[in-house]
Amino acid sequence: MLAAITLTAAAALTLSACGGDSSKGEDRAGVAGADAATEKSASPTASAAADRPKIELPSDLTYTFEWKKTGDKEKDAVLADREQSIKAVDLAIAHQDPLDEAYLYFYEGEAAAQTQQYIEAYVKAKARTTGAYRYYGEVVDVSDADSASLVYCEDQSKGYDMYLKPKKINKTAVTKNSYVLYSAQMSRGEEGAWVVEKLASQRGSAKCRP
Repeated sequence: MLAAITLTAAAALTLSACGGDSSKGEDRAGVAGADAATEKSASPTASAAADRPKIELPSDLTYTFEWKKTGDKEKDAVLADREQSIKAVDLAIAHQDPLDEAYLYFYEGEAAAQTQQYIEAYVKAKARTTGAYRYYGEVVDVSDADSASLVYCEDQSKGYDMYLKPKKINKTAVTKNSYVLYSAQMSRGEEGAWVVEKLASQRGSAKCRP
């Protein structure tokens, strides 16, 4: 069984096995042995678009974002940047680098510190994520030019840990804990992108289960 990783902070980001039966909550896969957001001006957004890190993930990692376009420029920007920040964490894990530039671009403060610990657990275990992840049930709110929130669900039922040496995919059974509810507090970063400042989760939420 994959062990649960728990990262504690004011708004805790907790991590456990994708299909496991952990009651500790959240996010993506946990690895064995680990203990473990209104545009101010056109220029910052244009700069952010030009300077965003390139995210190229292993071909065995796939994502389905069922998030609908809202027609609101800033809400759609929040959704787009959250997609990239999710992928950036898996890129850091694939690179086995807790200080990978891509995820650091999209995370600040408390969320950055928690996410670094999460990535470090994978590096320590010599493992990374693999499989297919689905995102749905989004509710996005932009409260002002620099603050936003996003609540959404993740289906981890087809996502797994893969140990690198020797290479082995740890497939886990699908349970209610394969479905996770997230709440992200986001802000406008210095370069104009929407970045994650706080992230909380609830594994097995009835709001996300089929």
